Amino acid sequence: MKELVEKIQAVYAAFEADANSQVEKGNKAAGTRARKASLELEKLMKGFRKASLESAKN
Repeated sequence: MKELVEKIQAVYAAFEADANSQVEKGNKAAGTRARKASLELEKLMKGFRKASLESAKN
């Protein structure tokens, strides 16, 4: 589960950088990358929820 949390942190850092570039500089390509990262984050968060529930059962 530690690896999953590290992956979430890495993807979020990329999302944050790209989202800031879009908002502050109007960089459209960064917006596209941020949207892609947000989809990846959604998948990772669902995986985290599942792993967390499994961990709580044990």
